[in-house]
Amino acid sequence: MSITTLRKPKTTKIALNTTLTALLEELGEECQNVLKLLAQLEMNHLNAEQIEDVLAELTASIVHLHTHTDGLDDLISDQLGKL
Repeated sequence: MSITTLRKPKTTKIALNTTLTALLEELGEECQNVLKLLAQLEMNHLNAEQIEDVLAELTASIVHLHTHTDGLDDLISDQLGKL
């Protein structure tokens, strides 16, 4: 199932708000990036500089997630109210 549509049981498809769809897709991409960075931190052969680079990227991802999820809960609540 794509992010852009939901199915209510035994009814028609409901399209998600385009803003919500874009934010959810971006959230998914950034979460994948965070998971990739966390996996890199688990590698045993990283030197201090590599760890520093990964932590810096992880910090940027966390800031990005924090910024772009501000108000996302309200958009989701609005969408739920329309279902």
